[in-house]
Amino acid sequence: MLSAAQPAAPNMPLYGYQIVRVYPHDHDAFTQGLQYLDGVFYEGTGLNGRSSIRRVELETGKVLQRRDVPSQHFGEGITVFKSDLIELTWQTHVAFVYDRTSFEPKKQFSYPGEGWGLTHDGTSLIMSDGTDELRYLEPTTFVEKRRLKVTASGAPLRNLNELEYVKGEIFANVWQTDYLVRIDPASGKVTGYIDLRGLLSPAERSGTDVLNGIAYDEAHDRLFVTGKLWPKLFEIKVVKKGS
Repeated sequence: MLSAAQPAAPNMPLYGYQIVRVYPHDHDAFTQGLQYLDGVFYEGTGLNGRSSIRRVELETGKVLQRRDVPSQHFGEGITVFKSDLIELTWQTHVAFVYDRTSFEPKKQFSYPGEGWGLTHDGTSLIMSDGTDELRYLEPTTFVEKRRLKVTASGAPLRNLNELEYVKGEIFANVWQTDYLVRIDPASGKVTGYIDLRGLLSPAERSGTDVLNGIAYDEAHDRLFVTGKLWPKLFEIKVVKKGS
């Protein structure tokens, strides 16, 4: 597994970033899932007794709406699909479905294994579970349709965490690293690494946890990233290394 300081897999395209704008982020939010839609963020946070789903104002980081998750559950990835907000849990094998507007619970599903990250491609939910596989699920029943094995330079890539579907690609945080990977959903092959080291200064990293949280504003082609317990959220532009 990569450490936060190690380079990406050999012979893989490597990207860096340019910071476009910096926004405040709740330092107490253990970010597990992030999505930007209709001018606001939807955010899922983790830790037992501190997990929640939230609607958050971009400009200020203010929490506009919040629903806490029962303390026996460790909240994980979220995604908004049509009128539903769907949230995974880490080890309690339950996905919660809420009304996107009111945050009122609608139903829940069970699944084997762990829940990590969640996104969708407009047709299927796409779920990570800490392994080298992504699960494709039917959005209204949570029935598993297929699995996609993810490889980097021919080797399985584990610890895929928060997910975001971006212009036909799957972006994924690699847990415990400062890298994102770009995944081809047709083949499962990693097409490049995005090196996000240095977003926070060493002083700002004090008291924080790992990079985790990707959101894409499709309407305005903006990409946002943050981390667990990070005081800032960044709008970035992905650039080829050296450009």
